[in-house]
Amino acid sequence: MYLTSAFDAKDPALARELMRAHPLAQLISVDDDGLPYATPVPMHLQEEGSDVVLLGHCARANPHWRYLQERPQAVVSFMGPQAYMSPSVYPDLARVPTWNYLMVHCTVQARLIDALDDKDALLKHLIGDHDPAYAAQWRSLDPAFQQRMLGAIVAFELRVTQLQCKLKLNQHRPEAHAAMYASYAQGNADERALAVWMRRLGLVDASSSAD
Repeated sequence: MYLTSAFDAKDPALARELMRAHPLAQLISVDDDGLPYATPVPMHLQEEGSDVVLLGHCARANPHWRYLQERPQAVVSFMGPQAYMSPSVYPDLARVPTWNYLMVHCTVQARLIDALDDKDALLKHLIGDHDPAYAAQWRSLDPAFQQRMLGAIVAFELRVTQLQCKLKLNQHRPEAHAAMYASYAQGNADERALAVWMRRLGLVDASSSAD
């Protein structure tokens, strides 16, 4: 993705934090006609030393798994908090609106997972991430039903080969930071989240409150 130095977050821990906090990502591959093909997929992130591996699955009826099989290189895009920014935050009028957002963009190498036991293990990771209480219910289901459900999906391991983390918070315009923070701190959930990130990145005084 287009990434200028002002918005390039070099700390991989920030990227991993965003990926875990916003796990529904866009998996983007090339289809048989050479066009981009996107599927929203909740991802489980695993760390293997300095490597990052993403686990997910799609319906067997979705041709996306075939595209991964035939062309294993793909892109996974995570979108964090995002919000409009009014030019009213600037002290002068010769300004234009923009949009602020936090995003992680991964290039990945895919490997399909189709063995039932391996898919079951993958699903347990996702259950652990989002609904741990459901684990007991899943284990109690009839094995034949479980096998049908597992047979209806194709899982995949996506090994990250390149990672970009873009934190676009108007860092290069310090004259707008105080007013932008004040506006975001009183806004909707995404705007309040961006206000918190402004504090984390030192764009406003750490003692500032979003309450």
